[in-house]
Amino acid sequence: IHEVDDRGDSESEESEEENPAEMNMIWIFSRRFQLSVPKLASRRRVVQELLSDLLQVSHSLFSDSFFPVLEQVIGVGSACEGWSPHKEEDVVYCVFVPLKPPRGHAFHLEPDTMGEMPQMSMRVRVELVCTCTGEQPDQNMLCFLHHSEEDLKRNQVASLLHTLCTGPYLDGEKIALWFQTFVISAWSVVPQSCHYSMKVLPSCRSCKMKLMKASGRSLFVEMVFSVQQGDSDIFLSSQPTEAQFLPSTTWLESYAVAEAKFFRHVAMQAPPRSCHLKCLRLCARLLEGSRLSIYALKTTVMHLLTLIPLSEWQHRYLLMRVDDIMRYLHCCLEEKRLKHFFFDNEDMPKEISLPPAFQGAQPLNLFQHLAQDPAAQTEALKEFDKL
Repeated sequence: IHEVDDRGDSESEESEEENPAEMNMIWIFSRRFQLSVPKLASRRRVVQELLSDLLQVSHSLFSDSFFPVLEQVIGVGSACEGWSPHKEEDVVYCVFVPLKPPRGHAFHLEPDTMGEMPQMSMRVRVELVCTCTGEQPDQNMLCFLHHSEEDLKRNQVASLLHTLCTGPYLDGEKIALWFQTFVISAWSVVPQSCHYSMKVLPSCRSCKMKLMKASGRSLFVEMVFSVQQGDSDIFLSSQPTEAQFLPSTTWLESYAVAEAKFFRHVAMQAPPRSCHLKCLRLCARLLEGSRLSIYALKTTVMHLLTLIPLSEWQHRYLLMRVDDIMRYLHCCLEEKRLKHFFFDNEDMPKEISLPPAFQGAQPLNLFQHLAQDPAAQTEALKEFDKL
């Protein structure tokens, strides 16, 4: 899991030049909203070691099979970006597990026709490819295309098409069940099993684990299966949002990897003790219980991090930046428009790789539902004014 710089979480003393009243208010906010998550980084490292060991076991176990190849996990979501809207005991450490096609197979991404959705939905078509020729033909493998079905059944394990697909399409539910079964059977040989007991939690499209220490403290991990779009930082995710009920062969476009990469970029460029992560945590706690989504808040902060110089995100400016964030959100609510960060954004850092279609594309409006429902906008503004 790629680590995020934790310089923004330092609690060292401020210089004497700073306004004591403002610093006292910052201290009150920090205590009231429990901004500090001191074990976030160390717990990320525990998750990293655990998943690295799990994947190592999977590679040795499935090396002669035709299940998807599991790539190195990528930390995504607030906990891996260095902040979290939740209390320490409720934090979920989420990672993407990129899937690559096994030998003799290829993945082709096809747009799905599920109707209008906030994210593009796609299907992953699995094709068999010839392994008879090539620079280094596998002498121990029968070609799925050019050997008889009888030979294949007698001498070779089933292709991916016959195990984790529905028709020709990769099935997210079948992959989740396969991996959950593997985790349960492999746990005893993972070194962390000496320190944690493990329970696989119910999930149709991902693998959720609860790790428990003898002391009773718990650690929650979610592994989401993904397929990369070309060489970009945009992936297809097996896990829809809670409100969506999609066919098991539908995968949704996700920007989570690009978002994590953006926050790493900011951490490298920002001054020591940058307050941008604290602003995120504080505003998330302020919005708790409202109908405004955490994703809308996160998008707002990402926009402001490209609009306001990073030198202006020093810790002593925390209250000013929180005010900027809330004002920006309020303006977006009034205008019924919050532009998606990754579409047609001229301020995008060059380190983030996006598909060519994202340049010049019509930006997604995260507040489109408010534009279509004036009553919902009125309620959202009233709710925001109370905050």
